Amino acid sequence: DCRRSKAQLERLGIDFDYRDVAANDADKDEAIAISGRQSIPVIVLPDGSHLVEPSNPQLESELRRLSLID
Repeated sequence: DCRRSKAQLERLGIDFDYRDVAANDADKDEAIAISGRQSIPVIVLPDGSHLVEPSNPQLESELRRLSLID
């Protein structure tokens, strides 16, 4: 799911900050604090909302809602 979401963001030209939760316990703890669970990816959007393990259509819908893509 992480690779898929990352590829989608790259394909759509969305800048993002990638954090490897497997390599950094602080990032892992932050992802759990945001989402309330250990699932990844956790995608935090500019408005402060977040998605956990979104499908490509879900992620694209949220990016459109925020006017980040056309």
